[in-house]
Amino acid sequence: MFTRTTRTLPIAAALVVSLNSLYAQCPPAPQPTDAWVVVQSGDVSAMKDTSGYRKALVPCSYVSQQQVIRTGPDGYAKFQVSDGSTFEVFPNSEVTFRKTYGIGDLLNVWMGKVKVYIQHLPGIPNPNNVTTPTALISVRGTIFDVDVQDLDGTTFVTLDEGLVDVQHLRVASKVVRLNPGESIQVLPNTPLAALPRDRGLIARRILVALEDAVRQAVYQRPGTTAGSTTGTSGPTGGLSGDKGPKNGGATTGTGTPTGAPTGAPPAPPPPPGGGGE
Repeated sequence: MFTRTTRTLPIAAALVVSLNSLYAQCPPAPQPTDAWVVVQSGDVSAMKDTSGYRKALVPCSYVSQQQVIRTGPDGYAKFQVSDGSTFEVFPNSEVTFRKTYGIGDLLNVWMGKVKVYIQHLPGIPNPNNVTTPTALISVRGTIFDVDVQDLDGTTFVTLDEGLVDVQHLRVASKVVRLNPGESIQVLPNTPLAALPRDRGLIARRILVALEDAVRQAVYQRPGTTAGSTTGTSGPTGGLSGDKGPKNGGATTGTGTPTGAPTGAPPAPPPPPGGGGE
């Protein structure tokens, strides 16, 4: 992981850009279980149906349950769900949105990197699960990163705020609870063990630097667009929270072979971010 991530450190982090000025109005999504696109740049698409055809995602378009989101080497998107929670999908990633039906099942990350901001009212849990080929991450209201680093499912989880429980899906081992600032690496055939504090801290700093670098590149790129929100605001902080519905997106005529997700292409490093709720 360190070798892969440090290759992109020259693009280093800069200040986080506020998205408020980019937002525009979006109509409601067809279903409360959908997620709408609030920011998009580069190659971002979703599988439209079982035929393998994909639609290009643009601000104010939406993804429905069991759709696969895919980003190319220059792709980045931020999505929002009905409870105000948001998630970012970084370059070279493949993610299934709500792989199993239900509000609590948020994402299955097959390859690449996501950052999740779970919205919740004070003292009221908001249970959500994020899975990878090797890990189940259970959250109650928190901010965390999930990075699937290879086709074997090696997963790196790091927590910014709140609490998460990490469970191995392939090897019998205890559930590990992460506190803010802690990280864990889930290896395909190895029982869970929290990373040593110093190593986890270094990895987290690299991850945050990469996320910030991606965001800066995205928001400085000509043609970057975002959808916006009305009503109550969602998460706030690093990447200001968003809220506001969406509508179907434009469809490309290109067909991309695919059935069940197989993992994003083993290309460049998946970028990352730091922010607040």
